[in-house]
Amino acid sequence: QVQVVESGGGLVQAGGSLRRSCAASRSFFSINAMGWYRQAPGKQRELVATITSGGSTNYADSVKGRFTISRDNAKNTMYLQMNSLKTEDTAVYYCAADRLTRAAVTGLFGSWGQGTQVTVSS
Repeated sequence: QVQVVESGGGLVQAGGSLRRSCAASRSFFSINAMGWYRQAPGKQRELVATITSGGSTNYADSVKGRFTISRDNAKNTMYLQMNSLKTEDTAVYYCAADRLTRAAVTGLFGSWGQGTQVTVSS
């Protein structure tokens, strides 16, 4: 399985922005689905956004219009640009990857990052 490593978490005030990065251990050309998930204290892990190798994206309703997922195949890196952050965005954010495109629909990703805390203060 491909390994993915996240970076870019941290503390930000409400209304601010952060950019998360997820670097893969091998070429993106073998990875057909990637995604970001998050888990807040006391809650289940939930979808944030997914992107396929063809560029199709999907977002949770709670982040539409504020977050943007993208991928740079030349750098084997996926990004999550988070704008207009709210306190309810506070969570541990996880990067996920899979060679199968359908993982973007099923959520059954084979590779997961270690998770990085994002805290939005009021």
